[in-house]
Parts: sequence; C-alpha cells; structure tokens
Amino acid sequence: MSERIPPFQGLFYFYTAAETGSFKLAAERLFVTPAAISQQIRLLEEWLGAELFIRQHRKILLTHEGTILYHQAQKGFAHLQEGIRLINQDPAPHQLSISTLPSFAQHWLVPRIGDFRAQHPEISLLIEPTSDLVNFQDSSVDVCIRYGSGDYKNVRSEWLMDEVLYPVCHPIYQQQHKIYQLDDLVRADLIEDIWPDMDWGVWLRNLGYDSSKPTLQYNGSQFVLEGALAVQGVALVKHATVCRYIEEGKLVQIGNVALKPRFQFYLCAPNGYFKRPKIQAFHQWLRSEITQFQQRYPYTGEVRDTQFDR
Repeated sequence: MSERIPPFQGLFYFYTAAETGSFKLAAERLFVTPAAISQQIRLLEEWLGAELFIRQHRKILLTHEGTILYHQAQKGFAHLQEGIRLINQDPAPHQLSISTLPSFAQHWLVPRIGDFRAQHPEISLLIEPTSDLVNFQDSSVDVCIRYGSGDYKNVRSEWLMDEVLYPVCHPIYQQQHKIYQLDDLVRADLIEDIWPDMDWGVWLRNLGYDSSKPTLQYNGSQFVLEGALAVQGVALVKHATVCRYIEEGKLVQIGNVALKPRFQFYLCAPNGYFKRPKIQAFHQWLRSEITQFQQRYPYTGEVRDTQFDR
C-alpha cells in the first residue's frame, strides 16, 4: 500500500515560510495573503499531526519536526527544479530546426534567412518544408511556422501576421485570355491548392460570384504559384508568397479585391522552448522581418472578411 502524500500547496507554503522566516514575506513572494499562508500550514500540520512552527509575536521559529521537514523539502524542491531544468534544456543550443509550409519556405523564408545567418553565425539552420503538423515529442524540430487557427494541442502559438488571398496570373496568360477583371474569371483556367485554405469556391462566393470548379489542382500552394508562373492559368495565392513576383512584373493581380481568410501565420513550439536563446533570437528576427515586409509590400486593395466556408 502506497504512503499518503501530504497536500502539496501546504508543503510549498511551509517551505517558503521556513526559508523566509516569515508568513508575511512568504505571502509577498507567492502573491497571496499571510492568512492564506497560515491556513495552508495549519492544514499541513493537521495532516501531519505535528506543530511545524513556534508562532511568536513578530517571528516564527521551526520546531524540531519543522526543521526535519524543511531540510527534506529543500532537497525535494531542488530535485523538482533540476527536473524542470532538464525538461527545458536545449540539447543542441547552436542548431535551429524550423518546420514550415513548403510555399512559405520557398517564397518567403528562404530568400530572407541569410540575414538571420549574418546576425547569428553561431547558429546552424535546418529548414524542413512540410505541410504536416509536428509532434515535438518525437522529433528534433525546435519551432514551426504554421498557417492556421493557432489552436494546436500541447504547443504555444505566437501570432505573426494576417494574410489575404487573391487571384494572379502571368502577364502572357492575361493577354492571351483577356483576363483583367473578376468578371473575366469565367473564361480562365483556375488553379488551386487541394488544402482547404486555398479554395476557389469559398473565395468566389465571398466575393459575390458563382462557385466554379478549378481546372487544375495541386497538392501544395508552392505548386499553385509555380503553375501561375508557368502560364497555366489564374492561381489563388497568399499575398506573402506572391507580392515580390508582382513587383518584378512576373505576375499580375486580377481585380483589386482580396479575401481575409480565417487563418493566420503563427510561430509554434512547446511553451518551454520559447525560453531557449536560439528561439528567442529567431522569434525577434522574424517579427522584425515581418514588420519590414509589411512596410515594403502592403496590400493596398480592398480587403473583405470571410463570411462563407465550404
């Protein structure tokens, strides 16, 4: 039969009071009232059947039993702190493994990541493009950049930026098929990603048009963008991945309206990972880079919120 375990809160309050030598100082350290400290220690004493403190007017003194428990509590809480340190310890402090969507890696992150390397030459990088969610317990990935709701189990999600979706095509395709306005999409070859965040039907309904089946689908929005660059049709794309191609004249937006989806970009990792210096450095760099990106490539057209799903 296993031994009974004393109330942990009372044990921790006792340990703090014994360490500080005062219920008042213990209360200040733990952000509770002295009465709460006293009550929890009374419950612990009742559970033990022994007095732990001699309560005097201006101070408290440990009893013989209290001294024994305090020394053992010191060892126990030290072991707990060491366990927490080991959990949060970074096994590879000079290597950063980043998992992100292939399209975001290819068209946004990789063209900029050289600046992070210049600022942090002591950190080697591994970028893993994948659309699959990462199980941090079974992988060496340090951090993920994800496009979604941010509601991922057992991870902390830090919002990075919003996104807008709009149609683009190659200037040659535009001239060949006379695709200049949204009304012209009825005669266009529509290219979309099979993933639900890039759905032509949703986009058209939200803009007041009849749904239309795509002519060409790809498994991955990086291929959708490549299809547009290859003069295959009109692609539904994210602003973050396409804006530099528009600036370079390689693609043109059709119309002047974008849809704000219900997904955004997030930086994701277990909460303890965010304490790691390499992730703090990457997070800070990423926010700075996003600010510069948004200043250089603001979307200036009309933006509408998503009202209708599939």
